[in-house]
Order: sequence, then C-alpha cells, then structure tokens
Amino acid sequence: MFLFRRHQPRVTVGRALRRTSGGRPDAVLLDVREQPEWEAGHAPDAVHLPLSRLLAGSALPPVAAGRTLLVICRSGRRSLEAAKLLTERGARAVNVEGGMIAWAAAGHPVVDERGNSGRIA
Repeated sequence: MFLFRRHQPRVTVGRALRRTSGGRPDAVLLDVREQPEWEAGHAPDAVHLPLSRLLAGSALPPVAAGRTLLVICRSGRRSLEAAKLLTERGARAVNVEGGMIAWAAAGHPVVDERGNSGRIA
C-alpha cells in the first residue's frame, strides 16, 4: 500500500505580486511575521496577521475572509505552517516560496510602517 502525502500549494513571489496587486486582485497577501518585522518592511498591499496570533486562534482580518490567501513570512517556513493551519480551518491558503527575502531579491516593493522604503528584518 502506498501512502500519498498531500503537499501544501505554493506560489512564486512573482505570481504572488501579480495576484495581489493592481486594480482587480484575486487573492490577498497575508504576512504572518511578527510586528517588528512587519514595521521594518512589508509588501505594500499585504495584510498583517502574525503567526503567533493565528496560532492563538485569531480570526482573519475582514479584508481577507473568504478570499484566497497567499501567505508570506521572512523565508517561507512560518508561512508554510500558517498556510497548513489556515487550510485545516477551511481557508484557501497558498505558501509564497522564499518569503520576503525572495520578494525583495526579485526587486518587488518593500515599505515600512510609514510607507517609506523598507527593509527585510
């Protein structure tokens, strides 16, 4: 008997940018990093919900409820955990490969909490 392991869906940072920005985004970029990381730099169109709050049972922000979630963190490890948890809760969640490190390396915009040029912490 063979056992098949269900893999968590994933998306590249380029595809994540295309799906979550512009006039008619079809998904929400959900950043699960902690507050200091978010404040240092995040994607301009991202929604913030730290993994620690998600694990504690926090609900999704209203803008993200019922939508496809492209989940991002610094490197892709916490977002994978968050995407699995969200999927178990019935959400459509996809992990963003490489996280914000890959996002910034691809030249995608990063802003701080004031909307200025940000950095990945």
